[in-house]
Order: sequence, then structure tokens, then C-alpha cells
Amino acid sequence: MSKKVLVPIASGTEEMEAITVIDMMRRAGYEVVVASADFDGALSMKASRGVLLTADCQLIDIADDEFDAIILPGGIEGCKVFQHSIILVEIVRQQMFEGKLVAAICAAPALVLTHHNLYPNALMTCHPSLSTHIDPKNWRVKRVTFDINHNLLTSQGPGTALEFAMEIIIQLSGKKKAWEVAEPMVTIPTLQYHKLGQD
Repeated sequence: MSKKVLVPIASGTEEMEAITVIDMMRRAGYEVVVASADFDGALSMKASRGVLLTADCQLIDIADDEFDAIILPGGIEGCKVFQHSIILVEIVRQQMFEGKLVAAICAAPALVLTHHNLYPNALMTCHPSLSTHIDPKNWRVKRVTFDINHNLLTSQGPGTALEFAMEIIIQLSGKKKAWEVAEPMVTIPTLQYHKLGQD
């Protein structure tokens, strides 16, 4: 059965993180819903470096849908929009209550999850420049951190987006599926994704 994932975007979203996640989820065969969190209802918006991103719909259109994963890309300005989106925060909160996967990268763990006191006891990482937003007892230096007890996956920034996306696939569909996605991409050998296919 195919997985369904939500990727919210907003003006100022970090494009490398958003595009990498959207691309890799589609390579995995998932149904990907890209939803605009912008308050003006616009479906097209400029990302943090000026790349034009286009959403499939507005958040309000899918607020009652169920997702196997909700994936929050970073970008400080984009995450400020997320932070003030009551709809998005409630969607994430419901996902958390249901024990389904939430994944957040870069500024999102600090400016969205921690800001709203979601996952107060979960282990997480974020962009190192925002680490002071996270309680030291919960902070982890790892590039990608998965807290199995909270089904929460976090990562550090644009340079970790590939690893982050790969870990989402592992959590949703297992290592064999992740290798099927990684092999034709000719991933960097030191990432050792080839070992996924041996398990």
C-alpha cells in the first residue's frame, strides 16, 4: 500500500530541503501532497534563495486528511510562517498524538516543534546555529536523529537533506525500499547506502 506524505511549504522555505524531500518521496512511490502554509493563500512562492516553489493546494484543503508522515522543511522565514500557522501546528499535533511519523529539518525543530512545546521529551537535532532553542538534555549533535519512542525524525540542514530523506523512507518502508531508491541515484559511496540492500 502506497504511503501518503505531507510537505508544507511557505515563502522563505529552504528549497534544497523541500525539493530533496519531495523528489525522494516520489522516487519511493509515495503520494506527496505539497501544501502552502502562506497566509495569503498563494500556491506559488519564492524560497529562501529565490527559487520558485509551487504547492498543490492550501493547508486548509487537506487539514482533515491522514498522512503516514508530515515532513517540515527548514528555512528561517518559512519556519516563521509555519510557527504562526494554527492549522499546521494542529495538523502536526494530531499526527504526534496518533504516533505517526513527524520529520523536521534545519530550523523547523527549533522554531516550530520546540516553540509550540511539541515533543518536550524527545531527542532531536536542528541547525547548529539554533541549538540553544532545544533543551540541552534533548539536543543531539547527529546529522540525522531518530527518536523511536516519539516517532520523531530530525536533521540539521541542506547538507543533510539526502540523509534525512533516506531515513524517512527507511522508517516508512524499510531498508530494502531505501536501497531501491538510493542505488540508481549513484549516491556517495561513503554514505554506505549500498549496505541497506544487504540487510
